[in-house]
Parts: sequence; structure tokens; C-alpha cells
Amino acid sequence: MLALESAARLGLDVTVIAIEEEASQEVASLAPHCYWLSLGQLSKLIEILKSEGITEVVMCGQVKHAKIFSSIVPDWRLVKLLASLPSRNTDGLIGGVVKVLEGEGIHLRDSTWLLKPLLATAGAMTRRKPDKEEMADVEYGCRVANALAGFDVGQAVAISERACVALEAMEGTDAMLRRAAGLVNGRRLALVKVARRREHLLFDVPAVGRATIPVMRESGATVLAVEAGRTLLLDRAETIEAANEADIAIFGVEA
Repeated sequence: MLALESAARLGLDVTVIAIEEEASQEVASLAPHCYWLSLGQLSKLIEILKSEGITEVVMCGQVKHAKIFSSIVPDWRLVKLLASLPSRNTDGLIGGVVKVLEGEGIHLRDSTWLLKPLLATAGAMTRRKPDKEEMADVEYGCRVANALAGFDVGQAVAISERACVALEAMEGTDAMLRRAAGLVNGRRLALVKVARRREHLLFDVPAVGRATIPVMRESGATVLAVEAGRTLLLDRAETIEAANEADIAIFGVEA
């Protein structure tokens, strides 16, 4: 939605291809052309792009990792792609789709292209800065999260007193936080989220938003650390306001 609103302000003629299992019906009202397809319909995606004469694509939003193992039926082209992959993690699967599109003359643009104002900035973004103990947890968490991201498993970790309490996998950040809260007996947590260890931001860019703040408060997480320039802070003003009200520090770490 935010990318479409940005495109409209720039006067761009946009065609939307929405994923039925994930996209909101509202996207159809924000673009002159909108097509709907299932996650498994790679051939249909290519047919639509070619029929519209589209040679540049931006991936926006999120497809939950667990969808890979859902009941979605892949078409013949996706079956062929899946059979060729050494692993079905995010980089392997989406990277494989990118290669298929490139082979058809369709190129991906940076997924933050229309969302640059939403990228996290370096340093404290809230009124409260992380204290000394929180910063020690953040620094340790960055080392762990970067190692985890290198294996293309998850992007976030929960840290308490310089110990890694939980790693994010397919369950998502909120579920990981709740799981971590059940392990620390009321001790405070630091949530650290990083981007994949690659140069491009074509897909799977980490994002946090206002909905994360109540979960952090519930879980006893007092600081959210993200990579500056490589993490989207959705609903930025509202997210920072909610964090201020909850006395949670949001801090941007230099990549």
C-alpha cells in the first residue's frame, strides 16, 4: 500500500500483480491495472508481465515463509524451479524466481526504491536511548543475528543479559518474542533485527511497524535495534510514538 501511494505521488503508471493469499483487496483501488494470482502461478505471472509490456518489477510487502509449506499448488514452471533448488529457504526460492524472470527479460528493482523515507536512520529514533546494558545486548545481538542471517534462516534474535534467548525462524518475530518471554522469568529483552548478508535489497527487506510495539511491551522487550538504511520502519511516526508511550527505545545500528 505504501509503495503504491508513493508511486501515485510520483505520477507513475503502475500495474499491480497481487498475491491472493497475502495482498489486501485495497490494492486494486490504488492502481489502474490490477491482476490477482496464487503464489504457485509463476507462469501466469510471466504471461501478465509480457502482455503488459513490463520489463521492470518491484517486490513489495511480505510473503510468510510458512507459505512455502502450505497447500498451495505450484504450476509446472514453479515445480521445475523447486526441483532445481538446493534449498527452499527465502534466498533460494525468491532468488530462483528472480533468475527465471531475468531469463525472460524482466528485471527487479530495489524493493525500497519507492520507500526510501521509511528506512531506519542511525542512532536513537525515540526519545529514550538504549542504556549501557541494553547497548551491550544490542551489540551482542547484532553479532548473533548477522551470523543467523548468513544462513538465510531468520532476521531477528531476542537477547537478555548478553545471552541469546530465541532465534527467529518461520514463526515470525512476534511469535519468537512471546516464546522468549516465557524463558526469561521477567527479565528484560532486546529485539535485534538485521537484513540478509548481501549487497542488494531486491527482496526480503526486514520491516517493523506499530504492531510490533504492543508485542514487545507484552514480552518485556525494552529496545528494538535495526540496521540503519536496510530496514523499513513502517508507519514511522505512529511506530515511534507508540514506542515512546511504552518507554521502548528504537535504535538504528550502522550496517
